[in-house]
Amino acid sequence: MASHIRDINLWESGELKLSWVRSHMPLLDGIQKDFEQSKPFTGLKIALSVHLEAKTAHLCEVLASGGATMYITGSNPLSTQDDVAAALVHEGLNVFAVHGCNEEEYFQDIRKVLEVGPNIIIDDGGDLVTTLHKEFPELIPAVIGGCEETTTGILRLKAMAAAGELKFPMMLVNDADCKHLFDNRYGTGQSVWDGINRTTNLIVAGKYVVVAGYGWCGKGVAMRAKGMGAKVIVTEVDPIKAMEAVMDGFQVMPMLDAAALGDIFVTVTGCEDVIGPEHFLLMKDGAICCNAGHFDVEVAVAKLKAMAVSHKPARNNIEGYVLENGRTIYIIAEGRLVNLAAGDGHPAEIMDMSFAIQALSARYLAQNRGSIGTLLNNVPEEIDREVALRKLADWGIKIDVLTEQQQKYIFG
Repeated sequence: MASHIRDINLWESGELKLSWVRSHMPLLDGIQKDFEQSKPFTGLKIALSVHLEAKTAHLCEVLASGGATMYITGSNPLSTQDDVAAALVHEGLNVFAVHGCNEEEYFQDIRKVLEVGPNIIIDDGGDLVTTLHKEFPELIPAVIGGCEETTTGILRLKAMAAAGELKFPMMLVNDADCKHLFDNRYGTGQSVWDGINRTTNLIVAGKYVVVAGYGWCGKGVAMRAKGMGAKVIVTEVDPIKAMEAVMDGFQVMPMLDAAALGDIFVTVTGCEDVIGPEHFLLMKDGAICCNAGHFDVEVAVAKLKAMAVSHKPARNNIEGYVLENGRTIYIIAEGRLVNLAAGDGHPAEIMDMSFAIQALSARYLAQNRGSIGTLLNNVPEEIDREVALRKLADWGIKIDVLTEQQQKYIFG
């Protein structure tokens, strides 16, 4: 066993968190029992880079129960929970992650889980896959394939595939219905506001909330803001999504127009400089900005810091930047992923579905090694249906089943 963590003595606190999520993730519990019997990962090494908190830790336990040797790191320095990392090491898993590490230390830990020669990659944002291709090309032949958790990572994978750089098959987990329909909309919608509310301790009702991006995550953030009484403005670059936001009852306008109106800004785009200097200069005194996209580039924090005459901590995890016009702009969690850098991430029941997709997709890779001919692969429909049926059964809900005659009528 190898590790790089802050303090193994934190393990008891981490185990408490793990115990709580285990009791609220019944799908993973069922899959773990299946894996304990079938051992689909026997003899395989799995390298995992996902936000390292309790739900992710339970996924690691489930994969290990299937025979995998786990090499675990985080996908964001501020979302790593040191006590959870310690709990996994106490269980005998290999963990390389420390909360608040700098960029160099972060990539050192990424390299640690790659240099062992993994057979399956589970990634969140694409840092594992891109680092493996750039720095460890000699290890690629041993890789069966990988799973990507989030929109940003899939965008990076598509760019790599288009450039002819991607060398092994990847499962696009984020595009599975049981992932993007529920995790992105309901998980992000709730956890983003959990992070904002616990960090600011301010009311949302009556305020103008500007949501940049109306994909599945943006829909969830806007829906929850509306539910708390906010006046919601959406900014978009996609005309179809902009139409959808209008029909959902939201104001839609360019960010340059929204900048002067907003009290709270949330970026959910996967792009850079969505809120930049030209927008900061138009904002109200006391405007609050945060990011719910994967990387800390959507709100241009470095540019804000450069143009500010001063800045200082305003509250735990909030920095205030004073501009030449005398107005102060507040940034939550350094512009990093607000629901994890300023909160505990998605609810356990939501991640139960998402990580069930991850676990079953990893099993699919192991069972089909050498026979997956395409580089970018949608999660098979039968996996999506299996997760949905498991969830409905957990809720005690039954649904109709097509008769043989109905199937013939529909499918011929």
